[in-house]
Amino acid sequence: MSTVLDISNKNVPGSDLPAKPEESVQYVNELTTLNLGPTHPATHGIFQNILQMDGEKIVSGEQTIGYIHRAFEKIAERRPFYQITTLTDRMNYCSSPINNFGWHMTVEKLLGVTVPKRAEYIRVIMMELARIADHLICNGILGVDTGAFTGFLYLFEERENIYEIYEEVCGARLTTNMGRIGGMERDLSAEAIRKIRAFIKRFPPIMREFEKLFNRNRIFMDRIVNVGGISAERALNYGFTGPNLRAAGVDYDVRVMNPYSSYQDFEFDIPVGQSGDTYDRFMVRNEEIWQSLRIIEQALENLPEGPYFADAPEYYLPPKKEVYRNMEALIYHFKIVMGEIDAPVGEVYHAVEGGNGELGFYLISDGGRAPYRLHFRRPSFIYYQAYPEMCVGTTLSDAIVIMSSLNVIAGELDA
Repeated sequence: MSTVLDISNKNVPGSDLPAKPEESVQYVNELTTLNLGPTHPATHGIFQNILQMDGEKIVSGEQTIGYIHRAFEKIAERRPFYQITTLTDRMNYCSSPINNFGWHMTVEKLLGVTVPKRAEYIRVIMMELARIADHLICNGILGVDTGAFTGFLYLFEERENIYEIYEEVCGARLTTNMGRIGGMERDLSAEAIRKIRAFIKRFPPIMREFEKLFNRNRIFMDRIVNVGGISAERALNYGFTGPNLRAAGVDYDVRVMNPYSSYQDFEFDIPVGQSGDTYDRFMVRNEEIWQSLRIIEQALENLPEGPYFADAPEYYLPPKKEVYRNMEALIYHFKIVMGEIDAPVGEVYHAVEGGNGELGFYLISDGGRAPYRLHFRRPSFIYYQAYPEMCVGTTLSDAIVIMSSLNVIAGELDA
């Protein structure tokens, strides 16, 4: 189903950059305390890093998070299951559909609901579009943080085109809420399919242009090669997943290790790096964009016929036209909207491959109309712990690109 693709070739003429030594920092002058954030534009969100500096060298660092903590997990304990969707898409808002569908699959596992194949394929298409949009933001802004603004403009227009697809599918652009427990809110329209096909035809030349600007650019490579590296062992110890772990050489991908939503039906590669540095993280995300395009093409070409939602009237809102003319549909509509249907007692965990790594939902139900307990495994929260260690011995300018390449999303970090 999938193979491992090594993207870590840095052997380019003239680019044999020496590794930045991990020597112990020599304390010559008095140390300076520098607050990087919480309102600095380079921090990519509302969080603070208190850095101890010896001149330009970083000696140590300490994070302060929680500036936008919204207590999603506690709010969810007072909400019917379907209303929690709008909490999830406000975590990693760069790839909202992945969050939404991950939550829906978790509840479906608790309820024992089987989703039709067509709905699963539509979900795959939307999730891979979201992954592309997420990686475009990360790599485009990494270019901005190294002083190269042009590539960001190239990619931002394509992100806008993805948002137009979202808008056609569900009417929303950023916080999408396009799915439902049991399937999709609506089927893909002919116009949505046309826009998706137009995107996968138009986007590859633009992506290749972006790669020509950055992949082997000597100035760009000077800034990111051998900067912020982390070994596979340390990454695993911290709990890294997603592109940041694969950049360190570990080919772990939830879509392959624990397939969901019919991912086992698709052929794609898992790009991996070796040194886990900023360059490898950049290259892994670039290659994942190409793999997402492969998956979308396969899903479109093999899109099954049939319903786009499960036969589960107790949990899936009936079509509005049925509500107007069918008493049974009206009753189910009322009970679902008013949160009057109890869920079975159970304890489940379900994970999806989010834009930043393993996005997991740990749900405990006591048989009520809302979760008894709910925990979100947010990948940003996990790997941000390693940020001070990755910065020690580097310069302040290095700290900016390391943070940028990790793709820390504040909404997901704090939840």
